[in-house]
Amino acid sequence: MQCLVNDEPRDLPDSATVADLLASLQLPGTRCAVEVNKTLVRRADHPTHRLADGDQIEVVTLVGGG
Repeated sequence: MQCLVNDEPRDLPDSATVADLLASLQLPGTRCAVEVNKTLVRRADHPTHRLADGDQIEVVTLVGGG
């Protein structure tokens, strides 16, 4: 299936979850926020939230500092 991840097309396996996507992007799930179709997906739901063809996904990494 194909999804838009941060406005870039990306091919993903048909059964991919948010956690699978984060692993493929080499991002730790604890340091990012994920929206699917403009709805925030809770971190606890990353392993079970299945993605669908055409989903628009925004991944925002959190940076500390001051």
